[in-house]
Amino acid sequence: MRRKIKIPRVLKIREIRGSGISLVFNNGESRTVDVPRILEHIGIAESAPAAILHRDEEIARAELRNATLSWPNVKQYITLKNGEKRRVPFEIGADVLYAFSIPDRLPDSSQIGTLIRNARMASGFTQEELARKSGTTRTYISRIENNRSDLELATLQKIVETGLEKRLEIRIYDKP
Repeated sequence: MRRKIKIPRVLKIREIRGSGISLVFNNGESRTVDVPRILEHIGIAESAPAAILHRDEEIARAELRNATLSWPNVKQYITLKNGEKRRVPFEIGADVLYAFSIPDRLPDSSQIGTLIRNARMASGFTQEELARKSGTTRTYISRIENNRSDLELATLQKIVETGLEKRLEIRIYDKP
C-alpha cells in the first residue's frame, strides 16, 4: 500500500514585515519564515541573483504562485533541453518554507485568557468556583488564563455564559 505524502501548501501571504513573511498554510497554521535564514541554509552565494533577497525591500516583493513564494524581481535563468535560456522567478518551495518557519501567535490571542481572568476576578469567583459553574476543572481554567491551552469556541461560550454569567460576542473587523 502506498503511503500518502502530505506536502504543505501556502494559501496566503498574511503579512510581510522586514525579513519575515507570515504565511497561512493549508493545515490552518499561520507561520513566519525568515527569508535570509532560508537563503543561508540553502547556500545562496552573495554573487547569486537571489542574494538581493537579503534586503527587506526586495523580500517585500514576494508573490504567491503555485502555492509557494515567488520573487519575479530576482533575475535568474534556466537552460531548456533545446539550449534556450528562459527567465524564471526565484521560488522557495512550501515544504522548505514550512520546515524553516515558526508558528505565529495571532494578535490578541493571549487576550482571551486575560479577559477570562479579569472577568472571573471582577465577579469574585475563584478558579475552582468558575470551573464548577462551567463544568470544567480548576486546572483547565488556570491553563486558559495562562494561555497554555487551546480553547474551542463552544467551551469559551460555556465558560463565559454559564460560568461567568456574561454574554459572549465575537466580531470580525475590516483591517485598518
